[in-house]
Amino acid sequence: MNNSYEQRNDSPEAPCFPTITEARGYFGHLNRILQWLPYETVDQIVFQLLQAYEANRMIFTFGNGGSASLASHMACDLGKGTSVAGLRRLRVMSLSDNIALMTAWANDAKYEDIFAEQLRNFVEPDDVVLAISGSGNSPNVLNGLHAAREAGCYIIGLTGFEGGKMKSLCDLCLVVPSDNMQFIEDLHVCISHSIYTAVRHQLLLRSNSPRARAAQANAAD
Repeated sequence: MNNSYEQRNDSPEAPCFPTITEARGYFGHLNRILQWLPYETVDQIVFQLLQAYEANRMIFTFGNGGSASLASHMACDLGKGTSVAGLRRLRVMSLSDNIALMTAWANDAKYEDIFAEQLRNFVEPDDVVLAISGSGNSPNVLNGLHAAREAGCYIIGLTGFEGGKMKSLCDLCLVVPSDNMQFIEDLHVCISHSIYTAVRHQLLLRSNSPRARAAQANAAD
C-alpha cells in the first residue's frame, strides 16, 4: 500500500478504511495517555462508592450521547454486577435512561434541566452523583451538578480536556489528560470497568461466599 488508506474495490466512490498502521497509531497514542491517567483518583472514586454503599445512599449517573450510554452501562454494572448473595445491593440509577421523562422536561421546560429536575424528585443529602461529560461543559450536566450541590450530595465527575466548568462543581473529578473526544470516551469506559471491578471485589470480600474465600486465599498467596 502506498498511502494511508486502501480502497475495497476499484470504484472511486468506494469507502476508505484505515490501514493497520493507523490502527496501531491510535492504540499507541491511547497507551501514552494511559501513562498519565490519575490512578489515585480512580481509587478515591471506589472508596466513595463503597462509603455510599455502607451508608445505604443512592448513586445517580448521567451524561449525554456516548456519556449517556456509559451512564447506563455503569449503572448496570454497579447495580447488577456487584450483587453478592447474602449482601444488601448497591443502589444506583442512571438518569439517562428514562426517555419519556427526559423528553417531557425538555419539551415543557428546557433541555438544560433534564437531569436537574429528575434529581429533585429523588436525591437526598449525602447521596452520590456521578456525572460524565467529555468536555465538562454540557449545560444539562452542569445544571444537574448545581441541583446536586443544593441537595448536599457528594459529586464525582468523569471528564477530559482541562475539566471544563464541571471540575469546580465536583468534590472529586477525574480528568482524562487528552483533548481528543474518542480517547476520552475510550478511557472513561476503562475507568468505569476498573471502578466496577474494584467495588465488586470489595463486596465479595465482605461476604462469606466460596468465591470470596477463594479471593481472600489468592490475596494471601
